[in-house]
Amino acid sequence: MVNVIDTLEGKRPAGEKLRHPEKAHRPDQPIARKPAWIRVKAPGSPVYVETQKIVRDNKLVTVCEEASCPNIGECWSKKHSTFMIMGETCTRACAFCNVATGKPNPLDEAEPENVAIAVEKLGLSHVVVTSVDRDDLDDGGAEHFARTIRAIRARSPKTTIEVLTPDFLRKDGALEVVVAAKPDVFNHNLETVPGNYLKIRPGARYFHSVRLLQRVKELDPEIFTKSGIMVGLGEEREEVLQLMDDLRSADVDFITIGQYLQPTRKHHPVVGFVTPDEFKSYETVAYAKGFLMVSASPLTRSSHHAGEDFERLRAARAAKRGG
Repeated sequence: MVNVIDTLEGKRPAGEKLRHPEKAHRPDQPIARKPAWIRVKAPGSPVYVETQKIVRDNKLVTVCEEASCPNIGECWSKKHSTFMIMGETCTRACAFCNVATGKPNPLDEAEPENVAIAVEKLGLSHVVVTSVDRDDLDDGGAEHFARTIRAIRARSPKTTIEVLTPDFLRKDGALEVVVAAKPDVFNHNLETVPGNYLKIRPGARYFHSVRLLQRVKELDPEIFTKSGIMVGLGEEREEVLQLMDDLRSADVDFITIGQYLQPTRKHHPVVGFVTPDEFKSYETVAYAKGFLMVSASPLTRSSHHAGEDFERLRAARAAKRGG
């Protein structure tokens, strides 16, 4: 999920590569003024700077920066970071996303070990690893995910690992490679309701994504599954409730719901701002539908508070099983 306006988009020096070339000729969309309940502190604490240095020194990419997450100041000040592997260029062109699109570079074979080194230096108890879409790779990058998981385990065996993967669309056998590496949490975001897919997530297929999450549970029932959506993209409440039912039919444990915020004037506009009370209502309904864990608020993002949420998720499963 993406959040902060890129003020340089459309104002770059001549000859500099566009971040979103596929959106360059789209008409500008107005950027709605944010309501009072969406406010974050600017980053800059000493721990934030330390985290930034570790990321830079190990030549790593984070979704915190690439997706312009509004929670970066809070998370990096706690030494929490979501590592984005397989480069910083995505092969998809979703209407909501601020990650650069285009032809990616070859995989960095040293990246899995570099991520593991950074996890060790940061002393993370829980780490989230995500990626760009790599439709150019035969396995969509599944083996690179697995190598990263194994490298983290080797250096930090007590660290729990959450992966946030692409959909591996038309990549037979790819999902099985990631699941075999045994992440503690497997996250794949639906992003929005199915009626929005053609305009918001045109390269993906809604029911394929639901089936992907269901398949994880079939392969390894002990892996927690998780998915997230954005609201404010013109969806109806009933569509969100149906999406919850679809996820529960796939035995998904954890749902996140956050407010969509438009990154640039070339991205899809915000259709509406969902109030904190409406988010609370979504949370109540989601728990009633059987999710073990729900995070629903304007600033909720897939990886926000991931470590604390994992502990609550594990406790919820234990309670459900009777201890």
